[in-house]
Amino acid sequence: MKFPGSVLVSVFLFVAETVTALYISSTYRSAGDKIWQSLTLLFSLLPCVLVQISLIFIHRDLSRDRPLVLLLHLLQLGPLVRCIEVLFIYFTAGKVEEPYVSITKKKQLPKGGCSDEVEKELGQAERKLFTHRSAFSRASVIQAFLGSAPQVTLQLYICVMQRNVTTSLCVFMSISLLSIVYGAMRCNILAIKIKYDDYDISVKPVAYICIFLWRSFEIATRVIVLVLFSSVLQIWTLPLVLLNFISKSPFPENIEKALSRVGTTMVLCFLTFLYAGINMFCWSAVQLKLNDSDLINKSQNWYCMAVYYMVRFIENSALLLLWYMYRIDVYMYVCAPLVVLQLMVAYCLAVLFMLIFYQFCHPCKKLFSTSISQGLLSCFKFLCYLCIPSKAPNKGDKFGAKLSDSSDMSEHMSGKAVEVQNGNPELGASSSP
Repeated sequence: MKFPGSVLVSVFLFVAETVTALYISSTYRSAGDKIWQSLTLLFSLLPCVLVQISLIFIHRDLSRDRPLVLLLHLLQLGPLVRCIEVLFIYFTAGKVEEPYVSITKKKQLPKGGCSDEVEKELGQAERKLFTHRSAFSRASVIQAFLGSAPQVTLQLYICVMQRNVTTSLCVFMSISLLSIVYGAMRCNILAIKIKYDDYDISVKPVAYICIFLWRSFEIATRVIVLVLFSSVLQIWTLPLVLLNFISKSPFPENIEKALSRVGTTMVLCFLTFLYAGINMFCWSAVQLKLNDSDLINKSQNWYCMAVYYMVRFIENSALLLLWYMYRIDVYMYVCAPLVVLQLMVAYCLAVLFMLIFYQFCHPCKKLFSTSISQGLLSCFKFLCYLCIPSKAPNKGDKFGAKLSDSSDMSEHMSGKAVEVQNGNPELGASSSP
């Protein structure tokens, strides 16, 4: 049975970020910054409430008689209780004989062109641990992109505008950034497990390192670009955020019978908001399809990913250009061209580690119909085809063609004249009047 390390990481980041957020908000209150205090508390408490709701919803506690657990969730202590429950299940597993077990069938990754199906017994304790891991993975994504991402952007903006960086703020922003990167990593792992649910998948440590570096460079670059832009053009920050949050998500036709129409509408609106929040800061790794019963597009679409990163690169470049043009006195002692160059290089490094992951470290790369290198090669061929203009004939070319035709004809006639002089009777008869 696998040790629930992901649950411990999620709980640690949740508790650490909440405690440091409360401490930073108290410092803002002491300094008299009511606005910064309110925003810090908002971005800290709102994801906490959403995390409690998601844990209750996944474990279906409302339909079970567990008043103490519901009370602890109301006190925002749900993740701690769940973590204690997970550790208790893990360390007591195997000591008591389970009443029944279930059998699951998973395919192995193809070796030599064929994939075998393997049966595996799944006990009640292991099934409970799987439910807890799934719940904490989704809670980490919610915490990362609805709490940590706006939180670290806000705190970095405050540091830039106040020209003051304290040790507590550095620790707080580091924890929030780690929370975002971890949430993005969980997005990648969840996307792989959803798309390849029929296969027995194991992610290697090298893959985790590639994902960590990819997401770290991508998210850090995005946060810094947003902070730089919002520090000089505050009035355009809201339209930028609204533009990134636009998402076409039609209401599905097949609604789950266990939920009411109002509840389903609320859940789908929340999914749309979360999906837009993820795409605001990084690639979501999945394509949301709310008009489908699966909610997720399970096909591997390289073109959507390529378009996303090209558009994001253009957007980041445009925001940095606007910051460079309208930068204020706060950046008087900052080498602006060097900052722009560093951010562009960091974003390119993120794309590089992403390509390395999909080409060499993806656990299901054997199932891809086309590799990332083939996709890049086809893109380069297409760009070269667009860049090389087609040679249309002009007047000079037509005149040259006429000259070449006339010269060919004169050579042909001179050849005939030589044959007549050599005494060819047929040519002589045909040429005489």
